[in-house]
Amino acid sequence: MTVHYVLDEDAVPEGGRAIVNVEGREIGIYRIGGRYYAIHNYCPHMGAPLCAGAVCGTTLPSGVYRYEYGRSGEIVRCPWHGWEFDIRTGKSLIDDSVRTRSYPVEVQGGKIGVVIGGRTGADEREARRR
Repeated sequence: MTVHYVLDEDAVPEGGRAIVNVEGREIGIYRIGGRYYAIHNYCPHMGAPLCAGAVCGTTLPSGVYRYEYGRSGEIVRCPWHGWEFDIRTGKSLIDDSVRTRSYPVEVQGGKIGVVIGGRTGADEREARRR
């Protein structure tokens, strides 16, 4: 597990993103609610640059003929075909078995670090369930 410090905290404003290169991988770093998240800049559907997509929300489960919008700023929509992914986990909103890789993020001394070679947040949760 190696932490790669790639940006100053100020480089990613609240609701913003930055794309960095770590060990030959393009990774999008997002700031949501004061926390940082990192996902692979690659859509598993057809290889689009996922992090170039719009950051948005999505419709939530709601009653008949009602469309409730929520999760604003937590979803990235693939610029090629519109597939949506949860920025916090990398999971697709349409199929739980589809995801883009997410990476743990560490912040120290005002620097944002991406952890490569460690478990992702989703991997950690899965390991705890076993």
